[in-house]
Amino acid sequence: MKLNLLIAFLIFSNSLFSQGYSPKNGDLLFQDLDCGDFCEAIEKVTQGVYNYNFSHVGILVEENGNFKVIEAGGNGVVYTPLNEFLNRTSDENGNPKVVVGRLKNTNAQSLGIDINKCVELAKTHLGKPYDDGFVLNNNQFYCSELVYECFLDASGNSVFQTFPMTFKDPETNEIFPAWDNYFDELNLNIPDGEQGLNPGGISRSSLIEIVHQYGNPSSKE
Repeated sequence: MKLNLLIAFLIFSNSLFSQGYSPKNGDLLFQDLDCGDFCEAIEKVTQGVYNYNFSHVGILVEENGNFKVIEAGGNGVVYTPLNEFLNRTSDENGNPKVVVGRLKNTNAQSLGIDINKCVELAKTHLGKPYDDGFVLNNNQFYCSELVYECFLDASGNSVFQTFPMTFKDPETNEIFPAWDNYFDELNLNIPDGEQGLNPGGISRSSLIEIVHQYGNPSSKE
């Protein structure tokens, strides 16, 4: 049993630190989830860095040499073990469909951003509810909103931009059926055109550099 655990640890450690990647507090993990119609709808309207499809993002946290992820999902804002986060989805080679972004040092310095303070701010939101309606500034969070609210410059403003959200299929200009049903069940208006942000948009920010790729997130044709 101990031998099996040691082998598993060595495999995981090799994956974590592969190709010269040294994880850092505050790294952003952009993930290509396989969650059916919802993820497909998000990815269809979202262009990620390198033209990849991203439907989720989490914040890497280091505590006493151990790494975990703060993320906003169906259970609200929670801690997730890093290996659990990475192993949700995999590419054809069995590698996690995750790409790692990091705020560029020059940008952090010029904007007065303290990454450790950003992470500590994210921790204060642990336990808060998921933002079902995708509305900013309501003390509820969807995945990229959590990043938006926590990565602040010296003046307390988010370093990431918001853009008008769309829930429409670009091929038909009609609301995706999955979103139509989702908001109908919640008895909420669809916030199409309202300000928001998504994982793909954050991954393309000029403030971010891509420092590691675990696997191959599917890309748009």
